Amino acid sequence: MNETSIAPVFPFSALIGQEALQQALLLAAVDPALGGVLVSGPRGTAKSTAARALAELLPEGHLVTLPLGASEEQLIGTLDIEGALRDGSVRFSPGLLAKAHDGVLYVDEVNLLPNPLVDQLLDVASSGVNIIERDGISHRHEARFVLIGTMNPEEGELRPQLLDRFGLNVEMSNCYDASVRQRIVKTRLAFDLDPQAFRTLYAAHQMQLEARIHAARAALALLEFDDVVHTRVSELCIEAHVDGMRADLVMLRAARAIAALEGARAIEVDHVERVADAVLRHRRREHDEAPATQQHHQNTRDADAGYLPPEPVGTTKVKQVRPLAAKKA
Repeated sequence: MNETSIAPVFPFSALIGQEALQQALLLAAVDPALGGVLVSGPRGTAKSTAARALAELLPEGHLVTLPLGASEEQLIGTLDIEGALRDGSVRFSPGLLAKAHDGVLYVDEVNLLPNPLVDQLLDVASSGVNIIERDGISHRHEARFVLIGTMNPEEGELRPQLLDRFGLNVEMSNCYDASVRQRIVKTRLAFDLDPQAFRTLYAAHQMQLEARIHAARAALALLEFDDVVHTRVSELCIEAHVDGMRADLVMLRAARAIAALEGARAIEVDHVERVADAVLRHRRREHDEAPATQQHHQNTRDADAGYLPPEPVGTTKVKQVRPLAAKKA
């Protein structure tokens, strides 16, 4: 559903104690091709509030929410096959991916969605293009959006293959600092008491953030990676024992995004260090996990190719039997 609520939105710049989440969301806003942000944590940590607040900063300013029970057709859209066969025209009914273009697609409890649906969602989030194919007829349209998925780990995990495809990961936790809790509550009460007056206090900050995002998007193509930055990215990914090369690519893109957001003239190693945790948190593996994981992947590939991995076979001790003596003639 497309959320165009009349209710005022809590300002992004007024969020308290969520620096890591704010940084990750801003990086995804600058470069949606990062693959989105997965936010894990318990209920009541303002995950949905942050998503709505980010949407307000984007050009289109809209938030689309994917319902938990959504179907594939609701997500990607539908084609009128009968009409195409009858008169050769392709009639496309847009889905939520089309409606989220240039905005934010918010998926609450993404870990509870069917895996094929999450797979399609992540494909489009990284490519920026949605392709629908039915009975030899296809249609494509742009679908560039900031993907924000949330999950409570206590309610189930995402498969590692899907987890890896989220660009950034931020882990929220309950706040046990009394002073921070008081600031959060006071700020929220002030907003609820007079939303318009509260938003006026942050209007200048909001305008600055919008301008920074716009300028950063324009500057992305002008920033290049040097060998020093590449080397540090490789070192961090190797230390984390990540699978494949996606972590390297995402880390480079995230470093470029934060450099652009801050108006830097070049991408520095410091930019890499500041995005590394969000890139590696959901991809990092312990060293002793690597051999077992690699063997699992090899067995999976063998099974897909029609081979079965060798299995241990039990042995049975055979008692030797002496031949009977030949009968005397």
